[in-house]
Amino acid sequence: MKGYTKPFILVVSVLLIDQLSKLWIKLNMTLGQEYKILGDWFIIHFTENNGMAFGLEFGGEAGKLALSLFRIAAVTAIGYGLHYMVKHKYHRGFILNVSLIFAGALGNIIDSTFYGMIFSESTWFERAKLFPAEGGYSSFLHGKVVDMLYFPIIKGEFPAWFPIWGGEDFLFFRPVFNIADSAITVGVALILIYQKRYFKEEVVEPESYNSEVVED
Repeated sequence: MKGYTKPFILVVSVLLIDQLSKLWIKLNMTLGQEYKILGDWFIIHFTENNGMAFGLEFGGEAGKLALSLFRIAAVTAIGYGLHYMVKHKYHRGFILNVSLIFAGALGNIIDSTFYGMIFSESTWFERAKLFPAEGGYSSFLHGKVVDMLYFPIIKGEFPAWFPIWGGEDFLFFRPVFNIADSAITVGVALILIYQKRYFKEEVVEPESYNSEVVED
């Protein structure tokens, strides 16, 4: 069990931070409400999405169900892969990065799987209630993912000569996301940055052959 300790602690820590932040947002903020943390650069902005990470959408109710089922299958596969990596002693950094991805994916699955059943609807005028007497706002696997981290760091306008978007306003970074999305992004980024370290190929020494002596 020794090799599982750090990945387990990392996964549990990410899940706790992710879920506690979402619970606080749901119970204390109305939809669209926001708090400015660092001026206009870092804002806690409450929004929900029916789709993928960073607010991307995916095909209505049928698409929502398909996405939830895909997430569950993906997390199951990642979890098994993580177990395999620990068991076969893969690079510790790689295992921890995969743990981040696993925790992030699991965090968003909890929202889409259970939040519709345990919360009332969040609206622009009313905060959600936990375990409302009238029941949740949706059914199993049809919950919405809670997002709140917003970093509109750079605002401006594309120059007139810029192709397609010339003269239009731009904003970086526009998507609103959550701790789970961040864990996935950081995990993937670190794997890409350190892939040479994680996947070192063994250097195979050229075979030495005994030279034959050809007698005349």
